[in-house]
Amino acid sequence: MSATGYVADLAHAGPVARTEPYVEAPIRAFAIATMFWGVVGFLVGVVIASQLAWPLLNLDLEWTTFGRLRPVHTSAVIFAFGGNALFCTSLYVVQRTCRARLFGGEPMGWFLFWGYQLVIVVAALGYVLGITQGKEYAEPEWYVDLWLTVVWVHYLVAFGGTIIRREEPHIYVANWFYLAFIVTVAMLHIGNNLALPITLGHAKSYGLASGVQDAMIQWWYGHNAVGFFLTAGFLGMMYYFIPKQAERPVYSYRLSIVHFWSLIFLYIWAGPHHLHYTALPDWAQTLGMVFSIMLWMPSWGGMINGLMTLSGAWDKLRTNPGLRFSVTAVGFYGMSTFEGPVMSIKAVNALSHYTDWTIGHVHSGAMGWVGFVTFGALYWLFPKLWAKKAMYSEKLISWHFWIATLGIVLYITAMWVSGILQGLMWRAYDENGFLQYAFIETVAAMYPYYAIRVLGGVLYLSGALIMVYNLWMTVTRGEQEEATPARAPIGAVPAAAE
Repeated sequence: MSATGYVADLAHAGPVARTEPYVEAPIRAFAIATMFWGVVGFLVGVVIASQLAWPLLNLDLEWTTFGRLRPVHTSAVIFAFGGNALFCTSLYVVQRTCRARLFGGEPMGWFLFWGYQLVIVVAALGYVLGITQGKEYAEPEWYVDLWLTVVWVHYLVAFGGTIIRREEPHIYVANWFYLAFIVTVAMLHIGNNLALPITLGHAKSYGLASGVQDAMIQWWYGHNAVGFFLTAGFLGMMYYFIPKQAERPVYSYRLSIVHFWSLIFLYIWAGPHHLHYTALPDWAQTLGMVFSIMLWMPSWGGMINGLMTLSGAWDKLRTNPGLRFSVTAVGFYGMSTFEGPVMSIKAVNALSHYTDWTIGHVHSGAMGWVGFVTFGALYWLFPKLWAKKAMYSEKLISWHFWIATLGIVLYITAMWVSGILQGLMWRAYDENGFLQYAFIETVAAMYPYYAIRVLGGVLYLSGALIMVYNLWMTVTRGEQEEATPARAPIGAVPAAAE
């Protein structure tokens, strides 16, 4: 069977007797794609981490060098794994919290699914072949960017249209975060990718901005890709799935609204902290630093809201290993949103910038926050989407949790230590005022930490493979949920349906 037929067939798998008042088959496909691209991204991450420790693994081939594979890894984890998770959960959540069928129905869902997979595949081929803009998190060339814009506009129409036709008068806070993510990413994507191809038949293009203006626009995009793609969208996930898993209401709905508006306002200004000690005007650098420090308040407010939702239900952490992922993710969110503002302070940034400390920071957020909150959501979603009573094995979920957690700890602590060591060695002077270490000496000093990082990555990948097996067994061997009474697929569904 072809890959297309396989995904469509598995996505449609489920009890024949159960009618679907909501659009679910494309959402099942997004759930499958999330884990597929997650394994791809984690695997490529292990490969490129190994290349830094053992350079011979670059294989002396242009397609397998670190420079070509590194954007494959970052895009696979952020936009393929994370993006599919956001499509999956947002389209699931908006229908149930609005009590309305997805705007555009199943055809819209399938267009979003296959359209987004095409973006991922064509972009990855460009990276391996060396066709990129050379911009962090914005490497795809103009033809990929144009198609992504088409898909994203349809995404906004589907999500926004479902909210407009809702039967529930109130718009739940998770939908506010998802909507802010969709709208802001559209603005960032278009603003940072205004470019002209050499000719219409040529893959290469040149951006409209250049020099320091291009750098400013790039990091306005780059940091807010983190802020709205990897933070706002996944906060929407947190505000729906943690209450569902804990079977408790959100701790403070008022705090969630304050969290939303303050985060949305502050995040958009923080990008210049990536450009300290560059040609960017000093006032702009300071502005980015100040807003980054101010982000502590809404970020930790959201963390507290997520954790305190478990008030009266902390015992579920012993019995629900999927909830363990979601709660630990919120802890990593709090840690990484504390560390980021600290690193934006100019005196700290003078030591940390260009070092592995930045890599450790990014991965504490990506592996701990984004990865774990996604795993927690999927462990809750898969039985629901395939009408199973529970996951195939809770013991395997626990194994995944502890193996992945150990992997994260090894990874980020190795990068913290190596990063601080790098920064100190780079600016160490002898008594005559000369640099104390040659650059190659700093590279050699990194070797043991790079080896530890590889081990951490292997453990994280191993946990994901355990999860894939558990999800597969849940879909194919899990105990079937009793068929629900037939319901006609109507525009709005009674609240009792969810």
